[in-house]
Amino acid sequence: MPDRPAELKPQIHQGTPEFRRTNLALFSAGFATFALLYCVQPLMPVFARDFNVSAAQSSLSLSLTTGLLAPAMIVAGALSEARGRKSMMVGSLLASALLTISSALAPNWGIFLALRAIAGIAFAGLPAISMAYLSEEVHPGSIGLAMGLAIGGNGLGGMIGRLITALITDVLSWRYAMGGIGLLGVAASVIFWRTLPPSQHFVARPLRTGALMRSFWEQLRDARLIGLYAVGFLLMGSFVTTYNYVTYHLLDAPYRLSQTAVGFIFVVYLVGIFASAWIGARADRVGRRRMLSLMAALMLLGVALTIAGPLSLVVVGIATVTFGFFGGHSVASSWVGLEARHAKAQAAALYLFFYYVGSSVAGAVGGIFWGRWRWLGVVGFVVAMLVVALAIVRVFAPAAAATRAQAARDVG
Repeated sequence: MPDRPAELKPQIHQGTPEFRRTNLALFSAGFATFALLYCVQPLMPVFARDFNVSAAQSSLSLSLTTGLLAPAMIVAGALSEARGRKSMMVGSLLASALLTISSALAPNWGIFLALRAIAGIAFAGLPAISMAYLSEEVHPGSIGLAMGLAIGGNGLGGMIGRLITALITDVLSWRYAMGGIGLLGVAASVIFWRTLPPSQHFVARPLRTGALMRSFWEQLRDARLIGLYAVGFLLMGSFVTTYNYVTYHLLDAPYRLSQTAVGFIFVVYLVGIFASAWIGARADRVGRRRMLSLMAALMLLGVALTIAGPLSLVVVGIATVTFGFFGGHSVASSWVGLEARHAKAQAAALYLFFYYVGSSVAGAVGGIFWGRWRWLGVVGFVVAMLVVALAIVRVFAPAAAATRAQAARDVG
């Protein structure tokens, strides 16, 4: 049965105890999601060495996971429309943590990838459903901050996950590192289960395949949404490609940093935590198109800085890319919930489908650019994606505004 009480309550506003509980729960879930998903990213050179695979093959430890996560989220989003939000999110998070612990015990590369693939499916129950939960339960005037804080949990999880795996790998091994991250995921699952308020505004809908396909088709033809899906694909693809191969870049000449030193580079995720909440809240006041364009431009500036010689400028460039990505994702993801007229979980699932397909496809293709042209090739690939993202924002936002104006006239 869906987790909906009999008495309907007002939407959650900023400053209330329910708002704080919701933020704590989703911050914890976002923390665990990014830690579990991206803990393999700084370990790719280690996998390449220990399993005797190439850089492109090593990137499958992440790309395969996100590649299966993308379509599985569409199914999970549809199921949540019939079965409810909270129970599916809790089960998804806990299963993902246990699969990460199992991955640490994998005896060979094939089994390791199989477990990461299953984990990709297990992850699907959280991201799209959490976006739908926020769009239903949180008041529109507070959703930018709430979504930003949830994404801030992603940033902290990504930072801690990368840092812990790098430190433990240097001291013990990557197996202990992934096992430790899995245990953190179990703890976050318990916090999420105990603190997230039950849904108050969820209405169960029977799961009918024909109606579901028509709903997806309508959303894929909606100019208000398709532009956001494309931007999510390009921003995430740019971000993951940068982080996948900057590890190789910093372990290579002229820097030749240790695994631990490279892990500390990821402390710049702190700026992403700040950006997601701050930019999300500002977008509620000054406009989403302006903020989204600014964040894509910041990512362009940041990746350009990484081709400079001094290590300090490379770190500043990575921090700038991180700020722009988390700010942009906060704006785009909250915009999807506001633009979707119905079936918000499906709209969120489609956004995250393209978002994670961008991670999977661009992250893997980036290995080809690294293999042929090293870091300059990776930077060129990322710059091309971000230029396209900026162009889409400029074309999409006026179209979305025109669509909303027409809808308002139709209602009137």
